[in-house]
Amino acid sequence: MPARVIVLAGPSGSGKSRLAERLALPVLRLDDFYKSGGDPSLPLITHGPNEGLVDWDHPDSWLPDEGVAALVELCRTGEVDVPVYEIARNGRTGTQRLHLDGAPLVVAEGIFAPDVVEPLREAGVLAAAFCVRRPAPVTFLLRLQRDLRERRKPPLMLVRRGVALMREQRHVVADAVAKGCEAVGLREAEGRVAALRESTRA
Repeated sequence: MPARVIVLAGPSGSGKSRLAERLALPVLRLDDFYKSGGDPSLPLITHGPNEGLVDWDHPDSWLPDEGVAALVELCRTGEVDVPVYEIARNGRTGTQRLHLDGAPLVVAEGIFAPDVVEPLREAGVLAAAFCVRRPAPVTFLLRLQRDLRERRKPPLMLVRRGVALMREQRHVVADAVAKGCEAVGLREAEGRVAALRESTRA
């Protein structure tokens, strides 16, 4: 195996995407493996003010097998084609070629990242798995600012979704830990990844 995977999980808005960018490693965005908006198998919200809308926070809203297969191929061959997904368009808009360029580690990040931990471990390509956490109010504000800036959904929907996610944040972290992630802060996660990079160089 020419490379192994560092999984970065965490609640939406926890900072895992920005952390992945700062690590100067190849990054595979698991959120690009969402199903398209017209897929009839998408789960729906069954109660509350958003009842009847697609539940994009449900694990059935994405394609985990495709994400795992892409990561394993990337680790084994050094390159792989991955989808490009635009949330504002509710679907894939193309593909791009992701290369390791000799890097011994690749970062996989996304809100469903805990679901790939065990399959990657079984495939022998898991280096580490972290769940990034922040105080729930901070996560709520940062997520809302990002989603409004990127015009992901109508503002009222984003606020309602953000409140629901804030209430569920501790359960998201607990689920990630149960699936093999280690709960850490942003700085600790960055330090742990730096240590992994040093160990691979050694």
